[in-house]
Amino acid sequence: MIALAGTIGAGKTSLTKLLADHLNSQAFYESVDDNKILPLFYKDPKKYGFLLQIYFLNKRLDEIKDSYSNDLNVLDRSIFEDALLFKLNADMGRATETESNIYSSLLGNMMEELPEQPHQKAPNLLITIRVSFETMLERIKKRGRSFEQIANDPSLYSYYKNLNERYVQWYEDYNESPKMVIDGDKYDFVEDPAAAKKVLAMIDEKLIELNLK
Repeated sequence: MIALAGTIGAGKTSLTKLLADHLNSQAFYESVDDNKILPLFYKDPKKYGFLLQIYFLNKRLDEIKDSYSNDLNVLDRSIFEDALLFKLNADMGRATETESNIYSSLLGNMMEELPEQPHQKAPNLLITIRVSFETMLERIKKRGRSFEQIANDPSLYSYYKNLNERYVQWYEDYNESPKMVIDGDKYDFVEDPAAAKKVLAMIDEKLIELNLK
């Protein structure tokens, strides 16, 4: 499968739809609007942080298994990002270091490739969308989920800033599959059809290089 990665508001859902339509493949979206744990997490991160990560882990593994039918199916978030998000929560005191370590170990065990398995768990290509902190905040505000708004919780400002900065190093360290990065500020594929066309052409070029298209 092809997996999208990027901070909150980077445009993963938008690019997932664009790419799946372009490739005539299936899109798999992160469960947010029907996620009953996520609003609870924003209200009490220490209490619900570990539960939320286990929920996402379970959902993402289901998506990976469901996507096996086509190498060009698109997932709107990579399972490998979750450890980054949970480590940040631990560093900010919103989860314990023990919980973070247990989660990272569990993720590693569950993602380990076994010889008898017919399908790999890592994506054929990881596409990371990189946006500035200003763009991130603008898009979070625009999509309007109340529990994500800084106006309702000023502490989210430092959380979002730290998260956006950590994604840069996370991408550099990522080595589970081939990867590429899209500059989401330079190419505003969410609003600009010309930019969307350019981004799709860049991805096509990478897929051809990897013999996936």
